[in-house]
Amino acid sequence: MMTEIRKKRISGFIVLLVLGFFLALTTGWMEKAFAQTKPAEKAKPAAVKPKAAVPQKLIVASGTDALTMDTHFALDAPTFTILDHMVESLLELTPKGEIVPRLAEKWEVSSDATEFTLKLRKGIKFHDGAPFNAEAVKVTFDRLLDPKVAIRYRFLVAPISTVTVVDEYTVKMKTKMPFAALVSNLTHQATGIQSPESLKASWDKAVTKPVGTGAFMFKEWVPGNKFVMARNDNYWGKKALLEEVTWRVIPDDASRVVALETGEVHASVRIPPFDIPRLKANPKLAVMDAASVRTIYLGFNALKEPFNDKRVRQAINYAVNKEAIVKHVLGGVGRVSDAAISPGIFGYAPIKTYEYNIEKAKALLAEAGFPKGFETTLHPAVGRYYMDASVCTAVAADLLKVGIKADIKMMEWGTYLPSILREKDQVEHKIYMLGWGCVTGDADYGLYTLFHSGEWPKKGMNASFYKNEKLDQVLDGARSTANPEERKKLYKEALTIINEEAPWLFLHSEVQMVGVRANVKGIIVHPTERVIAKGAWIE
Repeated sequence: MMTEIRKKRISGFIVLLVLGFFLALTTGWMEKAFAQTKPAEKAKPAAVKPKAAVPQKLIVASGTDALTMDTHFALDAPTFTILDHMVESLLELTPKGEIVPRLAEKWEVSSDATEFTLKLRKGIKFHDGAPFNAEAVKVTFDRLLDPKVAIRYRFLVAPISTVTVVDEYTVKMKTKMPFAALVSNLTHQATGIQSPESLKASWDKAVTKPVGTGAFMFKEWVPGNKFVMARNDNYWGKKALLEEVTWRVIPDDASRVVALETGEVHASVRIPPFDIPRLKANPKLAVMDAASVRTIYLGFNALKEPFNDKRVRQAINYAVNKEAIVKHVLGGVGRVSDAAISPGIFGYAPIKTYEYNIEKAKALLAEAGFPKGFETTLHPAVGRYYMDASVCTAVAADLLKVGIKADIKMMEWGTYLPSILREKDQVEHKIYMLGWGCVTGDADYGLYTLFHSGEWPKKGMNASFYKNEKLDQVLDGARSTANPEERKKLYKEALTIINEEAPWLFLHSEVQMVGVRANVKGIIVHPTERVIAKGAWIE
């Protein structure tokens, strides 16, 4: 089966439309799930250039800072959001769930999904003036595939055996086995194409300045404070209307809202649910809501007692009232998880939501040898997820009812993520909080690096240090067949094992709520948790 220039549909994402404080859910294709990011009713569509007198310098308030300037070394959505404006991938996933051309203008896939040929756009230059061509693509993928370079997202491209320059604007990738997920994976920002010269100068270390082909160029980064990018006037596509975009770091939810209300910033991410009615009533503001593919969970370190016993992990799942957290902590802006990935992702199947059952939790704890419970620590990060501190407080309160005393230790995001992704002998965490957005729309991305035993840190993202040989076999099988029905069957089996083994406390899927000034037009909130400002302007 050959695919060429055509838009490839991904079996989409969930529908999450927020009406006041309550969430209406349906599943299906992503275009149904996300009727484009919707500003509030008062926001009117416009496609006119801004008046020259209006300064085109947009300020976006984020809860966390970027963690690196190198898209290959990035780990988190806030960092990818920033870098995506400067470093572009070969293919792109639209808000409607379509895979469309980006730096590659067309692609072909062999019938057995082992050979991928990409035709590249011509006449593009990197920000340093170097030409974008097949050789530049090869350099990027040589780096991604080099085992000496510590890239955690290597699993996205690991099955690739060779990358060949066919001609100046044609690249051919061959895989060791059928790898149907590769086309989806080439939309991921971790595979972004960076200037060969910048990569060669910093091959096994993160570059200190992003040099891509994007609509914006690096200007300034003040860690912990702000990141500033300037318009690329030589951009190959439609030139941005904004002259400059600044990403301000404001970890506190309330402070981000105040900054938006006072006009200190033009947009603010992760608006607390209970602030939404007030902001919607303000004629100077609009609230944008978007479907999300992010699942929030608390992971257990399965190498440390008592979390090496699945009965303890199951007990905690029964002990926490997840429905109450969604309703009372998130104000209804969320969906209780019934699997390790969200509905609408290719390979998703509803498995089970652990009911709230204190007696069952106590019985399992007693069976595991902890009739009176135990003490532990819970590590969340500041300002990363919706109401993260409040969610953890609610979890701790529920655990106390079954005798588990969880001491909450909040950490700053830049310190937090590296600390829980250290090697098994170095980590201190017992229970950690993370969210995972299945941003390629394929279960391979949502499950492989989080649950396969070959993906323990430092190599991958399996911070639970969970190992199950049967699950490894199923996940390997699912990524090495081109048959979509067989893949679905295998992913259902994988999700069943994960649910039963409970290496996580399965919590909920998020809805993204972003506040904007009413005079800001064209900004997009993508289901992959990216705020996209490339086409925005200020009236």
